[in-house]
Formats: sequence, C-alpha cells, structure tokens
Amino acid sequence: MQYGLEDYQSTLEQYIKDIEAQLSQLSNINIGVDCCILTEFEQLQQIVSDAHNLTAIYYLQHYLSPFTNHFSSISLAGQTLSNKGHGGLIIIEREVDVTPFIHNGIQIDARVSQALIETIFYPGGPVHDGGTLIRGDIIISAGNILPLTNREVNGRVLGTRHRAALGLSELTDAVILVVSEESGRISFAYKGELFVVRP
Repeated sequence: MQYGLEDYQSTLEQYIKDIEAQLSQLSNINIGVDCCILTEFEQLQQIVSDAHNLTAIYYLQHYLSPFTNHFSSISLAGQTLSNKGHGGLIIIEREVDVTPFIHNGIQIDARVSQALIETIFYPGGPVHDGGTLIRGDIIISAGNILPLTNREVNGRVLGTRHRAALGLSELTDAVILVVSEESGRISFAYKGELFVVRP
C-alpha cells in the first residue's frame, strides 16, 4: 500500500492516540499480584509495532519511489528474504552514481522483479554475499563489494552487510536495504544512518 503525506499523518496520529490511551490505561491499573498486565503490554507492543511498520513503509516509499517504479517488488523481496532467513544487500541508486564506490560486481542488466532479487540472494549462489545494484527499473549488477564503515551503532559492532550499507550511505545518497541472515531484521542505510524497518 502506498501512503501520501496526509494519509500517513492522519494514520500515525491515530496510532499515537491509541498508544497514549493504552499508556493511560496502564497507569491507572493497581499493580499487584492479583492484577496481571501482560495483555495490556502485548496490546501496546502491537500498536507500537503497527506504527513503526507504517512509518518504515512511508519513508522507504518516500526515498525510493522517485527513483524506481519497483518499490513494491523490492520491499516484498526483502520481506521474503527475511521470512526465509536469507541475507540480502540491495543498493537503490538515487542521484549520485555509486559505481566509483563499488567493485567486482557481475553484470545482470535485467528488469527488477521480486523473483530475481530472491534468486540472487539464494544462499550458496555465486553472488549472494555481495550487494545488488538497482538503477531505476534495472538490476545493473550483483555480488558487488561495498566500502565498509568502522562506526558502531548504539554501542554494538555491526555485521559485514550492515557495515557495507552504512559505508556506502556515508559516500552517496543511495538507499541500501539490508536483510540480516542471522536475525531476519530488515534495515536500511541512508545518509550515514541505519534505520530498522522490521525488527
């Protein structure tokens, strides 16, 4: 689903009201052994999760849709990779040419499709560990080596895919989608920052 700014704002405002109402309900409960509040926390967690998902979709769409018509295919491929426990590193080029910063990729030159992205990142394949470059509606290359950042994020050392995504995002305006093979977490790097799409 695609969200315009007004749709996003009104839906997010409703989520915030629901979060405030849930927090208010929690603060009015007399906590004790006879009162279990796990259900209330579960409901709050679900509302926050839904608001987070909405926001992630909105920003990814906002950053990508001017540069590719295949935002949905890329997003769905990321979700499928996450569900299957397959890692992924997808570079969506924007205004700055990323080719001076990436190396050793294998030319693909094919239309973007969900199935092709999933095939590229199938474990054990020849290019599944590297980054896949998308320019407009074309998958240009796969198996690319990206520059690595040396930064930590929130005090934790990042894996290679996340370091590569951040490294390239520090040098260009590309959006780099990362799917963790270990946790299934989906993140994207943009302008030197790493944002979680799906915990």
